[in-house]
Amino acid sequence: MTSREIAEEEADEKEESVSPLPVGERNYMTPAGHARLQAEFTQLLRVERPQVVGVVSWAAGNGDRSENGDYIYGKKRLREIDRRLRFLTKRLDKAVVVDPAAQENRDCVYFGASVSVTDQNGETYTYSIVGLDEVDPGRGRISWISPLARALIRAHLGDRVRFLSPGGPRELEIVTIEYRALD
Repeated sequence: MTSREIAEEEADEKEESVSPLPVGERNYMTPAGHARLQAEFTQLLRVERPQVVGVVSWAAGNGDRSENGDYIYGKKRLREIDRRLRFLTKRLDKAVVVDPAAQENRDCVYFGASVSVTDQNGETYTYSIVGLDEVDPGRGRISWISPLARALIRAHLGDRVRFLSPGGPRELEIVTIEYRALD
């Protein structure tokens, strides 16, 4: 292994050790989010990694490795796959799957809720509180550790919540609370 490869691996390890999860917290996620991570893990481990190992092995047998693009790219891709597998393993190990459809207390906002709110201007927005790996702002899916989700959690229908958004302080009124399976 060259000093460059060692430096890249050390950088990878530092990068993956930084986790957006609060210290000591579990990785809450919906069943669909868990299934997506599990499918990605399986695809990388059983399909992509063996293919790349085969290419690297073939390329290594072709002689001079320093100018062999298949070998160099393959080794780099293999490191990327291994880094992602380590990340997914850690995420899945800490996963706590919470099915929103199974929530019994439906008059209060908890993880997995889809909440409609109105702002001071009378505009209505709908947000679903999901896990870190499921965030999709375009679909209104926010992380359970976001300031907005923290303000909404444990609130009831009709409550007004205040939170600090990037644009400054905001106040929202909860209009509806639903618990449904998210795709």
